[in-house]
Amino acid sequence: MADKDLAGKVIHYYDKIGVAVVRLEKTLKIGDKVKFIHGENDFEQTIESMQLEHAQVSQGKKGEEVAIKVDKETKSGTLVYIV
Repeated sequence: MADKDLAGKVIHYYDKIGVAVVRLEKTLKIGDKVKFIHGENDFEQTIESMQLEHAQVSQGKKGEEVAIKVDKETKSGTLVYIV
């Protein structure tokens, strides 16, 4: 995937609640379709839930660390691309 589509990188994953914390490289909004890529493992999903500082938000901006509910398990270092 092209670096221009890079939305951010997973810096932490909470397995019990299925939430990934993503440090954003560009704006990401509820409804955006994203692809998580880590080595051979990848999956796509639409962003349905996003939080910043434990408050529900509709978008996150570059430099922010947002928590995103994910459909599958992921790991720190996973790259997140806007599809």
